[in-house]
Amino acid sequence: MTSSPTGSAARIAVLVYNDCANDSRVLKESGSLRDEGYEVRIIAVERRELGRMAELIPLREGLQLERVPEFTSERLLPQLAPLWRGLISHGTGAGDDTDAKGGIDHRARPRPRLDRARLQGLRLLRGMGERAFRTLALGTYWVNATRAGLRLSPDAVHANDANTLVPAMAIRALSRRPVGIIYDSHELWRHRNVRSDRLLAPLVEAIVESIGIRQADGVITVSPSIAHWLRTTYNLDQMPTLVRNVPLADGPPDRATGVLRERAGLSATDKVIAYGGRITTARGIEETIAALPHLSADVHFVLLGYGEAAALAEVEELAAEHGVSERVHLVGAVAPDEVAHALADGDVAVVHVRPICLSYRYALPNKLFESIRAGLPIAAADLPDMRAVVEQLEVGEVFQGSSTEDLAHALREILEAPERYRRAARAAAPTLTWEQEIRGMRAMYRRVLAEVRAASGR
Repeated sequence: MTSSPTGSAARIAVLVYNDCANDSRVLKESGSLRDEGYEVRIIAVERRELGRMAELIPLREGLQLERVPEFTSERLLPQLAPLWRGLISHGTGAGDDTDAKGGIDHRARPRPRLDRARLQGLRLLRGMGERAFRTLALGTYWVNATRAGLRLSPDAVHANDANTLVPAMAIRALSRRPVGIIYDSHELWRHRNVRSDRLLAPLVEAIVESIGIRQADGVITVSPSIAHWLRTTYNLDQMPTLVRNVPLADGPPDRATGVLRERAGLSATDKVIAYGGRITTARGIEETIAALPHLSADVHFVLLGYGEAAALAEVEELAAEHGVSERVHLVGAVAPDEVAHALADGDVAVVHVRPICLSYRYALPNKLFESIRAGLPIAAADLPDMRAVVEQLEVGEVFQGSSTEDLAHALREILEAPERYRRAARAAAPTLTWEQEIRGMRAMYRRVLAEVRAASGR
């Protein structure tokens, strides 16, 4: 165990700009740091609409989760909050009556249809308001996370993604003793999937990451391609440490632990295409639904995961459009550490990320490794890092992501003879464990904390 300059266990502040309820990577990393003997506090942000309030929660001995207050219009200017909600309501469409959450209020009286110029003006105003709100929300987190970090007086700060680099640097600058910084890039931040009409934000993000990554004492990322991009772009002395999103070691896969068939009401003879993870766009859901009409009628698509109500509705609408509503099943979510077990009664997993941005092209999603841990054959999109894993381990087939026919062909080929892929997945699973994956991160922390101790003169 590495101690702090005061002689006690080293304290680590883990910064993340979400509520950390379902962030399996942050929770696994923080738990592993605690297992190393460090005192770890995750500094996240509250999400009041989800009931995740600002508070300090002990997760287990030596590991805490602190959610700092989020920005809300009610807190800043209570008298303007109704006006903001009304602006959102008017901006959703021409003549619709909507409630504060964006749903239609059928009890409201019809109002006159807005003319095109006024509607465009309202939408422009709404867009400006949303951008201002997001900026204020992030800035509020920066201030509150900095304060929380300074109260902890950490020996090192673990900054998850570039939107936490500002408070990480502020904590170091305002601390009375040396503080190490670890930058953990979960995606290629400057080329992630965001709206293309942002003007100032890309420049600010480039400046923040450029400064922050050079101040960091260690850099971690999730795929070889992102590691190479970071080193080349920022001229780093060393390649970032690779920590892929692989599952915790929890024994060999067992089909009996699977929940897909029971939740979807399917029989043992039905064929199951498994999906595990967040239900949203650009993750292969649309392509898989489009491929179903090209497969036999006993092939079903079962989605295990969480998503916004609008995203779930879009899945159902798309299934209806393709005439496969009876073969597409939304079966809810399980806890992050139960995903691999829950997927185990599937027959094949589709792992697809539509490369609409460079970060997606370089993706190496945790669902790939969870599916391998579940013992499932993989139908993977032809992206460089995913292809490398699938072909090296021989656990599945790679298809061209833009072609529904290619995906259907890969699924048919796997479903006709799945056992060789299953054997390869079972053989690979024991080598793809979180405990082995984080050896580099552990060594990095030992080095960084030793440097902090030396700089403190202890």
